[in-house]
Amino acid sequence: MAIAEGRSLPFVGPEHVDVAVLETFPYDGPEQEIVTETDEFSAVCPYSGLPDFAKLVIRYVPGGKCIELKSLKYYVTSYRNVGIFQEHATGKIAEDLHRCLAPKWLEVRTVYNVRGGFLTTCTVRLPRT
Repeated sequence: MAIAEGRSLPFVGPEHVDVAVLETFPYDGPEQEIVTETDEFSAVCPYSGLPDFAKLVIRYVPGGKCIELKSLKYYVTSYRNVGIFQEHATGKIAEDLHRCLAPKWLEVRTVYNVRGGFLTTCTVRLPRT
């Protein structure tokens, strides 16, 4: 990896994201869209080791299961020291939740704090249409 000015803070790789903590509970009510969001998502720039902060918004229509929120908090927190590109983090969250929930549809959006004058928003929709 290229390191700006030869400096980097230590971080771990995406294999350290704790997918095993995700739990669900059965849902058999009327069809509804569920939106869960936090302003406290953070991961690490894989070049500098500096933190990237984002608003994380998860939208889905259950296919029979809902995500248990405490487990989601542990999962999201497991990104804190992970070196991962913003786009890859968004994709990984979407894929992990889609696998866990098997929803009718799911959308994960990250809106990263401005860095270097750029505001980055990433959105993944599954299944892909």
